[in-house]
Amino acid sequence: MFKKIVVGLDGSETSENALRIACDLGKKYGSAIHLVYTAHPETVAMPVGAVAGFHAATTMPSAEEVKAAGEKVLAAGVAIAKKYGHKTTKTHFEHGKPSDRIIACAEDCGADLIVTGRRGLGAIGSLLMGSTSQQVSHLAKCACLTVA
Repeated sequence: MFKKIVVGLDGSETSENALRIACDLGKKYGSAIHLVYTAHPETVAMPVGAVAGFHAATTMPSAEEVKAAGEKVLAAGVAIAKKYGHKTTKTHFEHGKPSDRIIACAEDCGADLIVTGRRGLGAIGSLLMGSTSQQVSHLAKCACLTVA
């Protein structure tokens, strides 16, 4: 049913829960798993070391910090996928708006499903669903699963 599953990661617990569910589905259907991390100020703050709920607005992370943060998130994602039996997981390090990059990755690889966390490291302003997962669900051309 699902040959390719794209999972949006940002280093948050909810995005890791999304990955665990994607791995479970992937194991059942023999799916390839694609992990997408998008470097964006809101998603770089936590892996770089900012305190939860506070953005490092006074100074933007350096290119090296952004790269290291992305590599850290993707490496953690690959480790989770391996733990759930996925030995070959493709990773995508993107730059731009997370929802746009997740959707583009899904379209480029021909994904049948996109899995995202309901609330990640995005703006605190969205009360019920994170803006990235909401936009992905609204704009994607394939099935979407949003995980709490």
